[in-house]
Formats: sequence, C-alpha cells, structure tokens
Amino acid sequence: MKEKIQTIRLSRTDSSLFKKLITLLNEVFEENITIASDNHLQNLIAKPEFYAIVAIANDIILGGLTAYELQSYYNDKSELYIYDIAVKSEFQNKGIGKKLIQYLQELCSKNNVSTIFVDAHSEDKQAITFYESVFGGCEKVDHFNFEIKPSS
Repeated sequence: MKEKIQTIRLSRTDSSLFKKLITLLNEVFEENITIASDNHLQNLIAKPEFYAIVAIANDIILGGLTAYELQSYYNDKSELYIYDIAVKSEFQNKGIGKKLIQYLQELCSKNNVSTIFVDAHSEDKQAITFYESVFGGCEKVDHFNFEIKPSS
C-alpha cells in the first residue's frame, strides 16, 4: 500500500466515521446487524473506556477495531478487550491489522493499560493466525454467552 495510512482513535465528533466503521465490520464479517441509534453511538464513542480506531488512506476506511477498557481491582492498571477488528478484504495481508494493533498498544502504554486480550473462534483460522502473529501464543478458555430476555 503506497498511500499514507493514518491511524486514529475516533471521538464524539467522529460519529459518521464510527458508523462507517460499523458498516465495514458488518461487511467483513458478512453480517447484517442493525446499527444502534445515533444517540446511542454518540454516547458510546464519548466514553473514555471505549476505543474505536480506524486506519484511513485517501479518506477511505481500510480497517478498524473497537475495544473496551476494563479497570482491574487487583491493581491500579486496566486491561483492554478487543471486541471487533477487521480489515476490508482487498486490503488484508498488507500490515493494516498489525498497524491497528500497534497503535492500540501505544495508546495502552500511555493510558495505564497492562494487557490487551481478544476472543477468536477456534475454527476461524485466519483470525487465529493473525492473533498469533501479533500477540504470540494463546490461552485456551471456554467462553459462555447468557442471553438476557427483556422483562415484561
């Protein structure tokens, strides 16, 4: 990629870019999930413990990630959970995902975050290969989801 890639953390004033990032995530993950209301997205992106980071070149979002900072009660540091990370298919395997992670690592070192972690489905070999290349080995865990039904 010859164009200059800019990596930035989005803020409350970047809500249109945030929507574009969510659209990119839906596209890459081949999902059709409805995007939350503008008010919800603006409130989310304004939270200091929420990270939305994009890689842009020529005003095009090439990839991005979202993450949540979790404060620890064992020490004065935090951990960061990567919720989603994706790069448009035509820009994959060009170092953009690694650039996003490196930028995130820099932010974490400035913000007293000691650990970054992410979940990946074992059968998603592309994700596993990517995470091994940037994080090293993995820790096997079982992940459980509990659906909460709205009370009547």
